[in-house]
Amino acid sequence: MIDIKLIRENRNLVKENIKNKFQDEKLPLVDEVYELDIKVREAQTKADQLKADKNKKSSEIGKLMQEGKKEEAEQVKAKIKEMADEIASLESIQEETGKRIKEIMMVIPNIMDPSVPIGHDDSENVEVERFGEPVVPTYEIPYHADIIARVNGMDKEAAGRTSGQGFYYLLGDIARLHEAMLAYARDFMIDHGFTYAIPPFMIHGDVVTGVMSFPEMEAMMYKIEGEDLYLIGTSEHSMIGKFKDQILKKEELPIQMTSYSPCFRKEGGSHGLEERGLYRVHQFEKQEMIVICEPEESMDWYEKMWKYTVEIFRNFDIPVRQLECCSGDLADLKVKSCDIEAWSPRQKKYFEVASCSNLGDAQARRLGVRTKGEKGTYYLHTLNNTVVASPRGLIALVENNYQEDGSIKIPKVLQPYMGGKEKIEVKK
Repeated sequence: MIDIKLIRENRNLVKENIKNKFQDEKLPLVDEVYELDIKVREAQTKADQLKADKNKKSSEIGKLMQEGKKEEAEQVKAKIKEMADEIASLESIQEETGKRIKEIMMVIPNIMDPSVPIGHDDSENVEVERFGEPVVPTYEIPYHADIIARVNGMDKEAAGRTSGQGFYYLLGDIARLHEAMLAYARDFMIDHGFTYAIPPFMIHGDVVTGVMSFPEMEAMMYKIEGEDLYLIGTSEHSMIGKFKDQILKKEELPIQMTSYSPCFRKEGGSHGLEERGLYRVHQFEKQEMIVICEPEESMDWYEKMWKYTVEIFRNFDIPVRQLECCSGDLADLKVKSCDIEAWSPRQKKYFEVASCSNLGDAQARRLGVRTKGEKGTYYLHTLNNTVVASPRGLIALVENNYQEDGSIKIPKVLQPYMGGKEKIEVKK
């Protein structure tokens, strides 16, 4: 949510930003908010003046009564009653108009960073840099579900019986490898100064609307029937929500936290669920990172954060690339965002395994996350980034470390988490 002052002072900038996101249907909303804001402020000014006049007249009543001017005092009382009714009417206008303004402001997109490439959708995202040489071995790389099946590492059929499509059992060494990735990612972030956290896995509706846009919420979130609770789609939601309505001390900034959680997503739409494999599922686990910082520091943190993910995947012997999200693919709350994509030697292309986002003060403004400085109280900036999400990360690891004999080589950094084991053998 942007500052309404921006619409008061520079409507053209807000409109140009909307055009660059190819959301022209939202352009009339800018003028609507502008006019409604004038209406609210005029009502506020008139109400304030009436309150001052009402207080002044109220002080006259006692004096008139003391002077025996009862009739005049009653006339003043009647006038005060008229003023009170008009003030109530003006306050009602402010309340109703204010609600409409908030509704509109919640759907007007955040102002993008000037460096964001202009494009209609994810097909126009821009590759920025590659890390590691993408290799296609001389032997065939099977589908990841088949690789895992050869080591008895997954059972989707049983999960279908217990939970339906979009769920899975991970078993044996594969389950252990899954946890090893997350544990390594956790320790990596702790070593880089992040505080480890395990957050609530359910959050209230006002936290949901504070951290994401309505279309995202509808497409992603599972609601608990009969309660004001939603299952989190990522721990960023509850981690940022932790600071709702807080004024943080400047000496505590920046706040750097890394969190583990299961994540739950509807995964509806045209792409559908993954019938055999693990690309699109209803439940997965993730190590996340968030930063809350001073506005002038957020772009520096953005650059640091996505590079942490690159380093981790390179330590897993996985080639990756950074893909800059274009304007049409950028969620409304985001200032700038990029995906980290891992190389798939089977598909001979990259696929998304992480996403890093700078949201400016959009989430902080919705949730009331502030600090106090010399010039008063102001909103902070929030950022989030996937450290490792599994099973997406697991798929990348399995494919890139698959050996010709069907075994899976375990990267050196993960071997201590696997009891020293160097590879996962095919089960006979």
